[in-house]
Amino acid sequence: MASKLVDLVYWKKVRKTGIVFTGLVVGLASMFQLSAITVLSNICLGILCVTFTLRLYYKLLELLRWNPGVHPFQSYLDYDSTLTDKETVALVEEVVLLVAFAVTEIKRLLFIESVVDSIKFAVLLYLLTYVGVMTTGLTLVITVVIAMFSFPILYKKQQVRIRKITRAIKAFIKKIKSLFSSLYESVRPSSSSEEPPSKPAIGAAAAPATKQKAKSK
Repeated sequence: MASKLVDLVYWKKVRKTGIVFTGLVVGLASMFQLSAITVLSNICLGILCVTFTLRLYYKLLELLRWNPGVHPFQSYLDYDSTLTDKETVALVEEVVLLVAFAVTEIKRLLFIESVVDSIKFAVLLYLLTYVGVMTTGLTLVITVVIAMFSFPILYKKQQVRIRKITRAIKAFIKKIKSLFSSLYESVRPSSSSEEPPSKPAIGAAAAPATKQKAKSK
């Protein structure tokens, strides 16, 4: 499944990827006006119209003895999509681990195990409120689908240029960090100026008092 997804994303089979990409974008865009149930029903009806027409056409050819009785979708029917017991257990374990990890992280962030991480999470949630006002979840899903089918092939073709831009951005961020660190070091008071003044010795303080008593006698 992972290898097939990679083949789709990198457009190794242009016809297949084009059909999947167009179907996803058109189906998701249709949900702006129609409900998900309506969209799914219409998609399935469209597929049935095509497959039923082809099946009748091949059946007619078989009756006319122009076709040896080959099913047009036999390769899809023969494809084994069942899971073995081992694969099912492995899949369930992965899902359970992902859910447990998500619950643990959310609990850690909400109950302030790390102040810095919780602040980052709060900033992210605050930014997401603005994203929710400006756009909808369906728009974000369509954007993710388009990016998923566009960025990998773009990175593959423009790999050298993207790496140069990434190195330049990293160097710029490093310069900014070094500038802030140097400013902090210059503004921070030195440790010597914060040392408390030395207390006078007990013997030195007692000497004038002894001399004053001798004079009074």
